[in-house]
Amino acid sequence: MSARLELIPLEGFPEVAPGDDLAALIYASLQHNRLQLQDGDVLVLAQKIVSKAENRYRRLAEVVPGGRALDLAREADKDPRLVQLILDESRDVLRVRKGVIIVEHREGYVHANAGIDRSNIHNAADDPRVLLLPEDSNASAARLRENLGALCGLLPQVIINDSAGRAWRVGTVGLALGTAGLDPLFNQIGDCDRFGNRLEVTEPAVADELAAAASLVQGQAAEGLPVVLARGARLRASPRDARVLLRPREQDMFR
Repeated sequence: MSARLELIPLEGFPEVAPGDDLAALIYASLQHNRLQLQDGDVLVLAQKIVSKAENRYRRLAEVVPGGRALDLAREADKDPRLVQLILDESRDVLRVRKGVIIVEHREGYVHANAGIDRSNIHNAADDPRVLLLPEDSNASAARLRENLGALCGLLPQVIINDSAGRAWRVGTVGLALGTAGLDPLFNQIGDCDRFGNRLEVTEPAVADELAAAASLVQGQAAEGLPVVLARGARLRASPRDARVLLRPREQDMFR
């Protein structure tokens, strides 16, 4: 693993619109920032720009809430149209309280409000809209990696990150929704520590750790730094993606 890690934001990154070629935008931004990809580099992208490019917008005026959405909306004190979108994007509703609905997203991870958000998107007061998570975050990461490889002559490792809460801690942290080209887990079971003790359960979620580190640079408000180049992480190459980070339901003690 790395002894030194650099996190370099791509400054001046443009606003992303539906249909934009993210690989081309990143390639141009790398040139603008006088950066050239190196072997082992990881590009961490905020989920929001991926969703924008994939036109994952939904206008609330076009949503017709069903009976379950109406019931949950009263319980959570939320717009029934938004609740219907949450249900459409989810496999199961796990918890409900005022202001939040915790669900198992259709991609398998547990997320508040199915990751649906209104921040950092243009909204008209008389025609509100929201932004959903990518249709398939791992497929998006893999596609972006291939497209960047064609432009740059080198295949970077890619992480799509988002902020999420945790059942046992206060606050949000960045986590990896989708990955490509790297092993999201670093299995050290069977290795020995400095004193010769054999490790029995040690398996760092390195994709989540790097997603959280990049999130510090990206920020959560008006920073405008959705892409971060992580250099020096030395993550193992792997065809596995972020789905390996999902804990099987039978092992989840918090459900």
